[in-house]
Amino acid sequence: MFLQSLHLQQFRNYGDQAIEFLAPKTILLGENAQGKSNLLEAVELLATLKSHRTNRDRDLVQNDTTTAQIRADLKRELGVASLQLTLRSGSRRTAVINGETLRRQQDFLGNLNAVQFSCLDLELVRGGPGRRRTWADTLLMQLEPVYVHILQQYSQALKQRNAFIKQQTADVMPDHPPRLDPTQLALWDAQLATLGTRVIRRRTRMLKRLIPIAQTWHQAISGSTEQLEICYAPNVEIDTDDANQIQQAFLDKLKTRTTAEYYQRTTLVGPHRDDINFLIDETPARQYGSQGQQRTLVLALKLSELQLIEAVVGEPPLLLLDDVLAELDLNRQNQLLDTIQDRFQTLITTTHLGSFDAKWLTSSQVLQVADGRLSSS
Repeated sequence: MFLQSLHLQQFRNYGDQAIEFLAPKTILLGENAQGKSNLLEAVELLATLKSHRTNRDRDLVQNDTTTAQIRADLKRELGVASLQLTLRSGSRRTAVINGETLRRQQDFLGNLNAVQFSCLDLELVRGGPGRRRTWADTLLMQLEPVYVHILQQYSQALKQRNAFIKQQTADVMPDHPPRLDPTQLALWDAQLATLGTRVIRRRTRMLKRLIPIAQTWHQAISGSTEQLEICYAPNVEIDTDDANQIQQAFLDKLKTRTTAEYYQRTTLVGPHRDDINFLIDETPARQYGSQGQQRTLVLALKLSELQLIEAVVGEPPLLLLDDVLAELDLNRQNQLLDTIQDRFQTLITTTHLGSFDAKWLTSSQVLQVADGRLSSS
């Protein structure tokens, strides 16, 4: 797939900016805080309907306006698609494909595929479990757009079950024995276990495919000096892909946590408490990995995302590199740039061109970014 054009209106610090992409690699050159990352963020939204920088659309809409718009023309093997996303500071988004307004936003997913890599991605290793769950879920949404609906269903059931627990414990007398209404609880448990099983199975299957790819990349980048292990740590312990067995294990664990849930007034069992563990030479990378090891790990994960999406979708995704070369040493820079070549359309931000050799620059489109405006460099 190839992103042919992008048009931003009232998006972040862009008033009205149209861009034509003329080469497999586009270098966005400029000082910090000029809008380079904002442009990549717009492409990320077209691919995932999410921004890794904010959860609020009003942060994306330019000050003193109420709407922002992102339009793009994308060439794929099946033809050219016109994509449009309208963001509103006070109401719901609108997604349009080839002039048709979609009733469900999730139907927008899968048209443009992209992998974002920024310096913030080190939090994938250093941060808490929620950061790793978001990473896995965002990748799954591109591989299986229906996963958005599955995750929404689970989140809604979780929200309702938590509301039930809070309502049951709101007016309890001090000497009242800890007890949730068993009939109602059984109904909520069954719904949560059914929907949660779908989430667990899809995370399991995705990681099963991703892990060997990531390990191969890690071996190449580290010079075969370190061994990477990636372990899915579901909150509901499983050793099977059978839906009925996972669901039963889910229900069994819920029963053992009823009293704790009563006192903590929240649901303590389910994929919303999953984690993914990264080990380098059997040592947890989060606590004990050096900065170099953590950067190698994240680079291996991003390269494996590219390869997995290409294998599943049948076309290479876009690669969005947000000021990451400064974070990588020369060996890792070369590994990344050699892998890209012309295989993946790449948008890369930088404050200087020193990291690129003459061959890279010759085959790249260089755009100067200053105060939300682009010009040919």
